[in-house]
Amino acid sequence: MPLTTPKQERIILGIDPGTAIMGYGIILEQKSTLNLISLGVIKLNHLNDHFLKLQRIFEKTLNLIDQYHPDCLAIEAPFYGKNIQVMLKLGRAQGVAMSAGLYRNIPIFEYSPKKIKQSITGNGNASKEQVAAMMQRLLNFKETPEFLDATDGLAVAVCHSFQQNNKNIATTNYSGWNAFVKDNNKRII
Repeated sequence: MPLTTPKQERIILGIDPGTAIMGYGIILEQKSTLNLISLGVIKLNHLNDHFLKLQRIFEKTLNLIDQYHPDCLAIEAPFYGKNIQVMLKLGRAQGVAMSAGLYRNIPIFEYSPKKIKQSITGNGNASKEQVAAMMQRLLNFKETPEFLDATDGLAVAVCHSFQQNNKNIATTNYSGWNAFVKDNNKRII
C-alpha cells in the first residue's frame, strides 16, 4: 500500500443550518494557518412553504460547493429544544444541506453547538456575539456581518479545522494557561 502524505491545504465549508436564515463560512486551511474565503447567509424567511425552503437550502448548498470546491463540509447539529416542531424543521434543514454535500461526494462532519463554542471561545456557553468577535480576531476581518448566523457558519468550519489538526489538544489536560501557551504557540495571536 503506497504511503500518502497529508494534504497541505484544504477548503472547509461550515454551515449553521436554519429554515429562516442559513449561515455559512468558507476557510482555506494551509498547514496551521486559516484564511477567510467567504461568509454569508442564505435568507429563507420570505418563503412560506417549508418544502420550498428545503429545496432552496439544497440548491444554495450545491451552489456553494460548486463555486468553492470544499474538501469537506462541517455542519452544526440540531440542539435539543423545548419546541419539538422547531427541532424537526432544523433537522430537516441540516439533512438537506448534508444531502447536497453527499450528492457531491464530500465528507460530512457534525459538531454540537456546545462543542463549536468551546472550540472557538473556550466557553461552551458563549454568546453569538462572543463567537463573532473571536472569528474576527482569528481570521483578521473587520466588517461585522449583518447576521450572526454567518459567523456561526464560519465558526463551524474553524471548529472542524481545530478538531482535525489538534486532536491531541482535545485529550490533553493542561495545568494552566502557561502550559497551554507553551504547547500551542502557533494558535496564539
